[in-house]
Amino acid sequence: MKILFTTSEAAPFAKTGGLADVAGSLPAVLAKAGHDVRVVMPLYGSIAAEWREKMKFELCDGVQLAWRRPYIGIFSLEHEGVIFYFIDNEYYFKRAEIYGHFDDGERFAYFSRAVIELPRLMNFAPDILHANDWQTALVPIYLLEERYRITQLSKTKSVFTIHNIEYQGRYGKELMSDLFGLSMSYCNEDMMAFYDDVNLLKGAINAADYVTTVSPTYAQELKYPFYGKGLDGVIRANDFKLKGILNGIDVGLYNPGKDAGIAKTFTAGRPAGKKECKVALQETLGLRVNPDVPVIAIVSRLVKHKGIDLVAAGLHRMMDMDVQMVILGTGDWNYEEMFRQAASQYPGRFSAQLMYSAQLSAAIYAGADMFLMPSTSEPCGLSQMIAMRYGTVPVVRETGGLRDSVTPFNAETGEGTGFAFADINLEDLMWVMGQATELYHGDKKLWNKLVKNAMQADFSWDKSAGEYLAMYEQLI
Repeated sequence: MKILFTTSEAAPFAKTGGLADVAGSLPAVLAKAGHDVRVVMPLYGSIAAEWREKMKFELCDGVQLAWRRPYIGIFSLEHEGVIFYFIDNEYYFKRAEIYGHFDDGERFAYFSRAVIELPRLMNFAPDILHANDWQTALVPIYLLEERYRITQLSKTKSVFTIHNIEYQGRYGKELMSDLFGLSMSYCNEDMMAFYDDVNLLKGAINAADYVTTVSPTYAQELKYPFYGKGLDGVIRANDFKLKGILNGIDVGLYNPGKDAGIAKTFTAGRPAGKKECKVALQETLGLRVNPDVPVIAIVSRLVKHKGIDLVAAGLHRMMDMDVQMVILGTGDWNYEEMFRQAASQYPGRFSAQLMYSAQLSAAIYAGADMFLMPSTSEPCGLSQMIAMRYGTVPVVRETGGLRDSVTPFNAETGEGTGFAFADINLEDLMWVMGQATELYHGDKKLWNKLVKNAMQADFSWDKSAGEYLAMYEQLI
């Protein structure tokens, strides 16, 4: 099969979240299975020189976007068996930040048009055109009519993946023609109309031949108003072409047995190195070095939908459990200030690292004992998978990918990989935290069994990639 995967970010070139991890890992696994996989993304100014030096200039042309015809340059680079195409236009993409600009609608409309033109310019006829999130939501919409103009797209089927439905690309309908270059006929309830605006995500859901989400549970949750963010009716109407496929992680990258960035390597069969990682973490963060006290970690954006309000409400009760705690991340100022004060109130027991640090996050995954993710909503979540890979037991709320990836531990059978609670409720959170700390303090043998279970859980991309391939084959 020939697969063209389009994304606004992909690791290792540009990353702000989980989308980049998926776009950097899934295509490589599909390519290893013998398919011709190519990825197209913007050539951001922030992409490192080490990658730019390896790129090959392919061609330049113009792209018709409504009344504009801006320049397009195409560069290519082969990485892990995948050809990456980079769309060059410095006016749109040479900026300090990837997102958050006043003209993001125009920037990604241009990018979507460039994606549609790329098969013609590179003479590449994809069987599948796979778009992701609102930034490329216009791709399956443009494909509806452009497949009749561009020969290379005449048999192409479209797949659209929702990584997070909270970000939808909503604009005033007066921009349909001038900004997106689309007829007002697309502004109807069966395509893009949304409360007297246009909604790009809604349009992609309606236009795509198949729609996926990043976990089976999230696919079902989106049918309900609480999770659907206004699009639950659209999701229900398109249920016939909806599928949830759980994300994987790069098990080669996240490998405690070979990770040079942690204090001591270890495996499920040779777990002793984790103790050294814990000591190193405690020393680095100024926590009291004590192997008998569990270290609870949170690596997250500090916002409400990540369940940080529950953490805030129960923080002092958690600290009464004879634990240490570390927070890594940034977010709402009220949460940041609360954690700063907690660090002062609990010296040697609480560490607030209000920043982003890949190096420190690796040390936390390797050195902590428990990983707390009480999310209100979590489409998939990769952190809990990475934590389990490093023997850090997850404590999660049963939602989205957290429910699909964490099996509650059963002390009677010794089965399970973590702890979970169902309701968005402080008492439920405190109950499972009590279970976890009681097991840690009371039965080391059973705790070590739980840690081993977590480390042996399979979160490689192989199974998920197989599901994507089966879906692609069904479409074509």
